[in-house]
Amino acid sequence: MQRRHSIQLTCLAMALILLAGCASRAPTPDTQRTTGQWDAQQEHLAELQDWKLQGKAGLRTPQDSTSANLDWLQTPYYFRILLSGPFGSGRSVLEGREGRVSLTTGEGRAEAESPQALMQQELGWSLPVSALTDWIRGLPANDRPHQLEKDELGFPAHLEQDGWEIDYRDWSRVGELWLPRRMKLTYDDLVVTLVVTRWQPEPDEDA
Repeated sequence: MQRRHSIQLTCLAMALILLAGCASRAPTPDTQRTTGQWDAQQEHLAELQDWKLQGKAGLRTPQDSTSANLDWLQTPYYFRILLSGPFGSGRSVLEGREGRVSLTTGEGRAEAESPQALMQQELGWSLPVSALTDWIRGLPANDRPHQLEKDELGFPAHLEQDGWEIDYRDWSRVGELWLPRRMKLTYDDLVVTLVVTRWQPEPDEDA
């Protein structure tokens, strides 16, 4: 029972992060945003399919409140998320390629055909994981209803989609792009916070 609870919590946290960057460059603080920048970067942002980021993720439910360090590599064909900290059971790895996703912790390994299926297998329910790679870039998921509120500079401030509420709290300038630095995601009584300390858009293959 203890092993299953640990894998469930890790799987939940990782899937939420998939909700959820140049190589040694830390993000510039959110002090230089101006009106029109968000609209001007839309084409480049939509084309961003490869990134690596590091940060911290927090998870709060009525039963649990915990956090972990995060290292996330994303490409069009493969993703890898490493978690270390309390809910990572030391070190946990979620990896996925087309048709197969695996979650490995110090207590075992679980596999499924998709992140959604892995959640269903380990938790008994699933999330719209495909939307999370859009939300982490500040975008609503394509072809699905949503409500988006923008701040006074035209940047996303509050997004509602698939029953989730996403609040964009802070932004980082990375190269030519503004990317989310701090986010809060809420679904009923489930709250996820994500703070990105390093973005690496389009990393080299050996990064």
